[in-house]
Amino acid sequence: MLILCPECELQVSDKAIACPHCGYPLKSKSSLPPKKKKHMRLPNGFGQISEVRGRNLRKPFRVLVTAGHTDDGKPIVRPLRPVGYFETYNEAYEALVKYNAHPFDLSNKTTMQDLFDSWLSLREKKVDPSTVSRYKSAWAYSSSIHHMLVRDVHISHLQNCIENGSVTYAGKIRHPENNVKESMKTLYNLLFDYALAHELVDKNYARMFTVDSGYVRKPNCHIAYSDEELALLWSSIDKHPIIDMILIQCYSGWRPGEMCDLKLENVDMEAGAFTGGQKTKAGINRTVPIHPRIYNLVKSRYEKAIEAKSPYLFFRNRQRGFRQLNAVKGEITKMSYALFEQQLTSEVIPLLSLNPDHKGHDGRVTFVTMAKKAEMDEYAIKRIVGHHISDLTERVYTQRDLRWLKNEIQKIP
Repeated sequence: MLILCPECELQVSDKAIACPHCGYPLKSKSSLPPKKKKHMRLPNGFGQISEVRGRNLRKPFRVLVTAGHTDDGKPIVRPLRPVGYFETYNEAYEALVKYNAHPFDLSNKTTMQDLFDSWLSLREKKVDPSTVSRYKSAWAYSSSIHHMLVRDVHISHLQNCIENGSVTYAGKIRHPENNVKESMKTLYNLLFDYALAHELVDKNYARMFTVDSGYVRKPNCHIAYSDEELALLWSSIDKHPIIDMILIQCYSGWRPGEMCDLKLENVDMEAGAFTGGQKTKAGINRTVPIHPRIYNLVKSRYEKAIEAKSPYLFFRNRQRGFRQLNAVKGEITKMSYALFEQQLTSEVIPLLSLNPDHKGHDGRVTFVTMAKKAEMDEYAIKRIVGHHISDLTERVYTQRDLRWLKNEIQKIP
């Protein structure tokens, strides 16, 4: 809109502070809108206050609180509850100060044991049994917080569990070793991520501290069995109950845990194939041909399992010991990964003077090594051992049948 300047009587904008023609002041400084006051920057991790504009809100100041941090250190923020909007900045700031002094919703009565049970019931559907076992072991050392309310658990409680937690086996008190301490810290991270997602807490205290356990992970130095060791295993089958398992693994490529989990219903002796697997999307429910060299070993195991009424291909008569205090002597149960590796390292290796560095995974490494040496198709190897196939055409559009896999695996002498 144009108006006339009182001095020169020329047209100027009604928003002009002074006449552009003669310089006559049209508005006093007092009539100008005040400059927006800048607020002091809030400390890191304290929270955020922002003004929502353009919506004509009666309470435009929104408060976001710091609920935790990601693995790379970035803050996780969420709206303050139950009231997150305020009429003035000062009211918003006051609410943020009170939150940082008392961050929990005091009405919640969920205990840590409730939290663990709820989280594990969902988590165990996504991970393999060995991982679930590791979670349960770490939780056993955390008994001091089992019955605490989730809202009452702070950094000091979690650190105390890691440093001083204990369990009792066979009347002996055991404290967590360094690798268990790392498992406990990982468990706490995941539990409080879950609590945060379900609004049981507003901060993940587990991710606000680190654990210097002194634990150094050993590199995955798996060693394939040599030709001489394989020949020795074949000639010594009757000398130890798990030697046939080692050979079956060497000619099928199963992970130790996958092999122990095989049920009779997963073994088709007529078709000559196993079905099983775990851990990865590519590894679950995969078909593995039974190599001719181990067919009779698998058949013998199959018949013994039927006779013992075991649902598992590899089973044992569980004896009473400190790890199975409530076990019935002679009870039929599946072979475990831990026992398989323990018998390999402490019994079979000394018995046959094998390389002392062999571990339970080495039969799988041996299979891949022999397959490469025999020039098996690369995609056949990946399908059998359950590795991801990155080639879209092969993974999605190429149909492979059991006959093709059998032809490929029989390249191994």
